[in-house]
Amino acid sequence: MTEKLIDPYGRQVTNVRFSLTPACNLNCVYCHAEGEEQPDNSLSTDEIITIINAFSRYPIRSMKFTGGEPTLRKDLIEIISSVPSHIESSMTTNGTLLADCAHDLKKAGLSRVNISLDTLRPDRYKQITGKDLLGDVLEGIDSALDAGLTPVKLNMVLLQGINDDEIPDFFRFVRGNRNLILQIIELMEFNECTSHADVDGLEKKIASQATEILTRRMHHRKKYCVDGAEVEVVRPLHNTEFCAHCNRIRVTSDGKLKPCLLRRDNEIDIRGKTGDELDQLIHKAISLRQPFNQ
Repeated sequence: MTEKLIDPYGRQVTNVRFSLTPACNLNCVYCHAEGEEQPDNSLSTDEIITIINAFSRYPIRSMKFTGGEPTLRKDLIEIISSVPSHIESSMTTNGTLLADCAHDLKKAGLSRVNISLDTLRPDRYKQITGKDLLGDVLEGIDSALDAGLTPVKLNMVLLQGINDDEIPDFFRFVRGNRNLILQIIELMEFNECTSHADVDGLEKKIASQATEILTRRMHHRKKYCVDGAEVEVVRPLHNTEFCAHCNRIRVTSDGKLKPCLLRRDNEIDIRGKTGDELDQLIHKAISLRQPFNQ
């Protein structure tokens, strides 16, 4: 199908983000749970593949799989294998279980991974996530690089008074490795974590030091090259440009289409739906998309 999925604001949806499970083996202080609130039982393998196939009939460029923690699903390889070869598949993971499955995921067709890594210090990692598993994450990063799940993007949520002094350490960690990209992410206002840091000020400082600045299609955000380190800054809050260039729709773990992460009042239940009825509901969800920040 060549019909484009375009919302009332002229934004074409080219990316579908699947939450495969609300379950996670960490308990991060800032977790937004993909905007899910008390989800029902997670979709089955067949239900997920049905939705993948439905979206595959449109000009979708990429599908991203997340959670919770997607590597907790025993059918993850089967799900990844079901994505058509013309669509890029990627995954966001906390990396704690990645070392054992990175190569299998690559063979199944996964292109790349985003790995949550908010600190390089074991004591802080335990403070942020509730678990002493930093070593497992670092092994997961090495395995992802070895398997070719690249570029590996390291998602660092900036937390004032907790990890905001580690920016130079992270720059050193990714410097000189073109397969590692640092993403510094603004804390979102989902729960009672009050460690919001000045990401805007940090981005201006990074921009002033950059030798090259590129603009990504995704959310129209900038990529900075700073002394051999590749860095992106993600600022979703109160950011009209971020929303104006959003090309994503989400599928919740229990089978709802979610037009916007920050809203819960316009979700469309597609669980159990197939064929024309599913296509109609996809179009309905697209019609409900509107920029959260206008």
